[in-house]
Amino acid sequence: MNSISVYPDGAKPERPWLATYPTIVPAELPPLQYASLAELLEKNCARYAERIAFSSMGKTLSYRELERRTRDVAAWLQGIGLQKGDRVAVMMPNVLQNPIAAYAILRAGFVVVNVNPLYTPRELEHQLRDSGAKAIFVLENFARTVEQVLANTDVRHVVVTSLGEMLGAKGLIVNLLVRKVKKLVPLWSIPGHKTFKQVLREGAGRTFKAPELSQDDIAFLQYTGGTTGVAKGAVLTHRNLLSNKLQLELWLNSAFENRQRPAVLNFLCALPLYHIFALTVNSLMGMSLGAHNVLVANPRDIPALIKEFSKSKVHVFPGLNTLFNALMNNPEFAKVDFSSLVIALGGGMAVQRPVAERWLKITGNHITEGYGLSETSPVATANRFDSPEFTGSIGLPIPSTDLDIRDESGTSLPLGEVGEICIRGPQVMAGYWNKPEETARAMTPDGYFRTGDMGFMDGRGYTKIVDRKKDMILVSGFNVYPNEIEEVAAMHPGILEAAAIGVADEHSGEAVKLFVVKKDNGITEADVKAHCAANLTNYKRPRFIEFRTELPKSPVGKILRKDLRN
Repeated sequence: MNSISVYPDGAKPERPWLATYPTIVPAELPPLQYASLAELLEKNCARYAERIAFSSMGKTLSYRELERRTRDVAAWLQGIGLQKGDRVAVMMPNVLQNPIAAYAILRAGFVVVNVNPLYTPRELEHQLRDSGAKAIFVLENFARTVEQVLANTDVRHVVVTSLGEMLGAKGLIVNLLVRKVKKLVPLWSIPGHKTFKQVLREGAGRTFKAPELSQDDIAFLQYTGGTTGVAKGAVLTHRNLLSNKLQLELWLNSAFENRQRPAVLNFLCALPLYHIFALTVNSLMGMSLGAHNVLVANPRDIPALIKEFSKSKVHVFPGLNTLFNALMNNPEFAKVDFSSLVIALGGGMAVQRPVAERWLKITGNHITEGYGLSETSPVATANRFDSPEFTGSIGLPIPSTDLDIRDESGTSLPLGEVGEICIRGPQVMAGYWNKPEETARAMTPDGYFRTGDMGFMDGRGYTKIVDRKKDMILVSGFNVYPNEIEEVAAMHPGILEAAAIGVADEHSGEAVKLFVVKKDNGITEADVKAHCAANLTNYKRPRFIEFRTELPKSPVGKILRKDLRN
């Protein structure tokens, strides 16, 4: 990324990235194979009936069982009076009930509303009211939150499940441990609720009628903060998600161009399925490939995650920079046999070079960084799997995807110039749910989605993100990008994590403040400033250093700069 090719007349060639494409990846998608995600599930459950689809805490669910369970739940949903297109919320971590509920909702002709289980009552109420959800599936650990807001929503049907409900005899022990020993289930009372087992039992006695679904029907409302404040529902159609699934499969094929492909791929699903990254990369692509997804309910339990890594012979591992970092900071991780690992996918936030280089040294495997958003289903770009080094970029636009760098007025910029990354492709959302003005602001007249991320494209078609528009720091008229400051800080052996924000300054308008979590207790403010001075020009150097024991993070591990600013 050191040499940036800028054409003399400022004109970019059409799709410069195609010259850099893997040889076996087409520029355009072929026609989609399925009419809906429901058809994808039904056909692949028949095709891979004897394979394991999902496993959780030692309990497996075959594709044959997944088809039967989703049929039963779908029949129950149809029997409670919902109409095609009604929204049904799923508020669960990575347990077997999650994919069963989500795929059942789709098969029944309804729309899945993914909900973060850690939401506060205020956040949950907003999402349920905004989506107009009529029913909700929730893990009992979070049922108290649902109880607190239920009366203010359109939800009339509540299905409550327990952590061990699908685990057989082992589930009794799990539930006892969770409820009595660890006391992780607050008291709750929701009159008229159903248990997951009741739903399965009642649904098995009902007739399921497959609805007529098209690629243009809505499949998911995926809520996101986007580029502005309050959470909005990105409307993702069956076409959006089927397209992104296929785009990813075509890109994945290049990973096996020069190596043998395992008969069955094992995915480790540590990122939550309510997040768009795991939903598409793990669940949907895994379903399409007949893969086995190992579900991890609590990825913050690093020792347990490492044990799962050791015993599962993982081939594909999607993760975030913070998760990769946390794994490597546990000495047991280096003892894992990584011979089966083919792909480590980095997304959700920038992968820092020191983390990528250390990962390669420990595992012998590259982190392949990609990029996307809830609004793009999510993947829009990816690095080549055969890249000999960490590029520090988000890679190349995947098949049938256009990427353009534009200025504030919407004008395309020459290669090498920083502007807003804009994306067009079949995976781009249909809009924001019931928010036409927000949709109009997010989309250009020629069909590009304005991402709110700032970056530039080089002559080979690789794009480098410099930062979010709203996170950019303006120091004496110079743009300073927190990602760069944080990556430099991560190079220091005594720093575990770092986050940079802008703070008001009477002389320069803004100044850089760096929050640091120590790896080495001996590190001082002077050490950090000296390290930054050696690697950053003067106006980029942090003027203020604050040490913290931890940094605020989202449930998927993304550092929340907005919380630090507040």
